[in-house]
Amino acid sequence: MVYCQGCPWRCRYCHNPHLLPGRAADGIAWSAVLEFLRRRRGLLDAVVFSGGEPTAQPGLARAMRAAKALGYRIGLHSAGIYPQRFAEVLPLADWVGFDAKAPFDAVYERITGVRASGEAALASARALLASGVECEFSTTWHAGFLSHAELDRLTRTLADLGVRRYALQEFRASGCLAFRPEGNAAAADLDALARRFPQFSLRRA
Repeated sequence: MVYCQGCPWRCRYCHNPHLLPGRAADGIAWSAVLEFLRRRRGLLDAVVFSGGEPTAQPGLARAMRAAKALGYRIGLHSAGIYPQRFAEVLPLADWVGFDAKAPFDAVYERITGVRASGEAALASARALLASGVECEFSTTWHAGFLSHAELDRLTRTLADLGVRRYALQEFRASGCLAFRPEGNAAAADLDALARRFPQFSLRRA
């Protein structure tokens, strides 16, 4: 896993707040990462670019190509923040994990703190589904920040878009600085959600 620094969104439940700034004092140069990957050829099968938000890095496509040239399969974790850059790197990916946070309207802005974030995420989701790249959509959920009705609306939309593999991830307080909800996250109607997707999974906190 290669964790890329930087993310313009400020999701209330983010458990990697140290990756939000564009630069970090203890960051590792890509040249060092590439040298590590050269040494691990034959021992590792794939490289997953995560974050932060990897598409915030202008050099992401070059990095993905370099890893692919070493024989690695390429994975990408993204929230679809930058639709154009996201679409440009899709042909380089063998698998994408897409973070779908909320219904793609004003609710998205409530989660991310950024105007029109839902529009960007929806554009990227559509590009991913049209690309044919293997993918999984997932949502981090707790009723304290996304209501049952909003989760229901989001999953209906994803199913209508053609999402086939979906995971619901319970909110995990570890590492989260901005949100401390009460109660248990596992109160969704899992049977209803499971019926919407050919492949459905619940990831416990």
